[in-house]
Amino acid sequence: MSGLPSFPFDPRIDSPSRRRFIATAAGVAGCSLLSPAFAFAPAAPAHAHDWQWLEGSWDVWHRRLKDRLAGSDEWEEFPGKSSFWQTLGGLGNVDDNIVDIPSGTYRGMSVRAFDPATGTWAIWWLDARAPTRIDPPVRGGFKAEEGTFVGRDTFKGRPIVMRFRWNDVHGARPWWEQAFSPDDGRSWEVNWRNYFTRTSKTPVALPRLGDAPKDFDFLVGRWKVSHRRLRERLVGSDQWDEFGGTLANWPVLGGKGNVGDNVMEFPKGTVRGVGLRAFDEASGEWSSWWLDNRDPSNIAAPVRGRFGSDGIGTFIGDDTLNGRAVKTRVTWSRITPTSARWEQSSSGDGGATWESNWISDFTRLA
Repeated sequence: MSGLPSFPFDPRIDSPSRRRFIATAAGVAGCSLLSPAFAFAPAAPAHAHDWQWLEGSWDVWHRRLKDRLAGSDEWEEFPGKSSFWQTLGGLGNVDDNIVDIPSGTYRGMSVRAFDPATGTWAIWWLDARAPTRIDPPVRGGFKAEEGTFVGRDTFKGRPIVMRFRWNDVHGARPWWEQAFSPDDGRSWEVNWRNYFTRTSKTPVALPRLGDAPKDFDFLVGRWKVSHRRLRERLVGSDQWDEFGGTLANWPVLGGKGNVGDNVMEFPKGTVRGVGLRAFDEASGEWSSWWLDNRDPSNIAAPVRGRFGSDGIGTFIGDDTLNGRAVKTRVTWSRITPTSARWEQSSSGDGGATWESNWISDFTRLA
C-alpha cells in the first residue's frame, strides 16, 4: 500500500551511507513484549516527544477507497493492528502493522526520523509484499493537534503528490488520513483513513508468522557491543579506533523483518542509528538498510544476502566512498546464545579483494 505512514562512521571519511551498520540493527525472534528498557540513552529534548502519543499498541479501523484516482466513491472497511516503538532517543520511531484487507492480510512497517537541519520529519513505508524496496518518504511536522506530511511518488506509473495527515493526536482516538494529488497539489482525493484505539501503553510485538525464517532469531534482545573500526578505508591505513556501544533489537513483519536501535560511543561523540531488515521469499535473501542520525533524511541502498550452511551470514551491496564506487560486504559469524561477531569490509576492485574496516563483538545483556 502506498499508504500507512510508513552505520560506521567518521564524519570526515564515512559518508552517511555507512548505514551499513544496518547489520547490527536487526533481529527477529518471537518475544511478545518489548518494554521501555530497550531505550539505552536519554531522549534528546527538542522534538523527541513529537510522537510520544503514538507509543504502544493499537487496534486500527481502516476505511479505504476501493479504486484510487478513478472517480470512485466506493469504500471498504476492515480491521488491523499496530505497535509503535521509539528509536534514536525519541528522534526516530518505527511501527509494525497488520492490515486485514478483504483480499488478504498483509504486514507493513513505518520508519520515521527527525532532521534538525530542516526541522521536519521523514516517514517511509516498507510493504512486506514488496520487501526489497522502501517507498519514497513524505516530510513534514506537527502543529497543535495535527501533523501534515507531503511527498512525491507514483501510482500505477502515474506521478502523484502524496499527503499524510494525523488528526486528534492527543485525543482518545487519533486518526490518520492519506490523500493523492494528480495535479501537483491543486486538488486532492482522500483515499484512506485509519482510526486508532489503544490496547497497551507499552508496545507489544505482533504475532509471528508460521513461515518466518529463523536466520536472525539469535539477535533479538539487548546487547553490549565492542567496536573496532579502521580510521580510513581503502588507503592502506593500519590505525584503528576502539569504542563501546549498545544494541536493542526486536522483530517486525511477523518475523520476516527486524529492527535495531543502536548507540555507538565514537571517540568524537555519540552516534545513533536504526537498522532495518526484511526477508524476500522470492529470492531467499535479506535486505538490510541503515538510518543514521547524522543524515536522518536519507535511507540508502541496502546490502543483501543470506546465511550459508556454515552458519555464516554474508551480505553485499554497492556503495560510494569519497565519490568512488565501492562494494560493501557484511558478515555475521561466531554466533552463540550470548555472543556474535559482525564484520564489515570494503572493496574498490569490484569484489576481487576486500579490506576489513569494522569489527563489532556482541555480548548479550538480556
